[in-house]
Amino acid sequence: MTSRSIGSRVSNGPRAAARSTRRTRLLPLGAVLALTVLSSAPVAAAVEDLSLTTPYPAISVSPGATANFSISVSTAAAQRVALAVDGAPSDWSATLRGGGFAVDAVLTEAGKPAEVRLDVTIPDAAPAGTTRLTVRATSGTLRAELPLDIRVSIDAGGDVTLATDFPNLRGPSSTRFTFNLTLRNDTAEDLTYAATSIGPTGWDVQATLTGQAQAASAIVQAGATSAISVTVQPPQAVAAGTYPITVDVAAGSRSVSSELVVEITGTNSVALNTPDQRLSTRGSAGETIEQQLVIENTGTAPLELMTLSATTPSDWTVEFDPSETIDTIAAGASATVTARIVPSTDAIAGDYVVSFRASNDLANASREIRVTVETSPFFGIVGVALIVAVFGGLWWVFQRYGRR
Repeated sequence: MTSRSIGSRVSNGPRAAARSTRRTRLLPLGAVLALTVLSSAPVAAAVEDLSLTTPYPAISVSPGATANFSISVSTAAAQRVALAVDGAPSDWSATLRGGGFAVDAVLTEAGKPAEVRLDVTIPDAAPAGTTRLTVRATSGTLRAELPLDIRVSIDAGGDVTLATDFPNLRGPSSTRFTFNLTLRNDTAEDLTYAATSIGPTGWDVQATLTGQAQAASAIVQAGATSAISVTVQPPQAVAAGTYPITVDVAAGSRSVSSELVVEITGTNSVALNTPDQRLSTRGSAGETIEQQLVIENTGTAPLELMTLSATTPSDWTVEFDPSETIDTIAAGASATVTARIVPSTDAIAGDYVVSFRASNDLANASREIRVTVETSPFFGIVGVALIVAVFGGLWWVFQRYGRR
């Protein structure tokens, strides 16, 4: 028993020694890995402590334009970061702006980037090609760089256009015409614009920046549009015809214009009166009463096929000479027609009203004439004859029987 027990311990000795040896070898390896991880962690953190980013690091612009870059400055902790721009040609202007000022540094917050804008002005004579600018950020021992590429191209600047869906409007001179125009800015920069309008002499033409009724100028953003409203009021007496309206817009250093057209069809109006402005006449029942009527074209367009008509008491008749239809009356002209009124033979003495009307499809006018029907002279003569006969009879009676 004793020998087996000792033998068991001896036989187990080498295994225990082997396990002890393996533990001794594993511990140094784990320690090495841990040290490696710890030594590499500060390096990764240092990389992320300061960074510069922008959504569009390479753009294309035309000569004379201003390029804008939005830049975010991020740090792991709140700290002051100095900023600078390198690589701009001597005749270029590169300025970092923030809060409405030119800035040389920003103060960041942990987890909240500071925002700045880089404005780069390219001269009109800048040659075509790509220029690299570098924005550099420093804070203590931390450094970060942001390369920006600006490609100058004559075709990259875009254009400013002015358009309208309805450049030609038509109507009478009493109409107030309104044109709606759209100014489109396809350039890479915001532009300040102003609009002017020119019409014929005596016309009231106004150009208004939509939404800016009292403003003389406004800003149209890059890639956006702005509306312009042009109102036109012609003079009342303007003749029918076609009239041009010119709209000029100055947007930055660019100028665009649009030609509009107003077609005046003329106003259609008519007046009906008598030559001496008297609105009464008189005559006997059953006899013809002549009344002259003047049809005047008070509009600016010719009056075609004017028709005369009359509304009378019962059993009266009215005829027009030379005709009840007038083929045409020029603007500002007039025509005279004679109305022959025949009262009914049964009309008793008194005042009556006859209503005259001149009309076509576009204009109409009416006038009432008072007609006084008098007793016929025949009945007056008969009355006088009867009176004379009565007096004659009385005289004869006195002569014959007076002596008795």
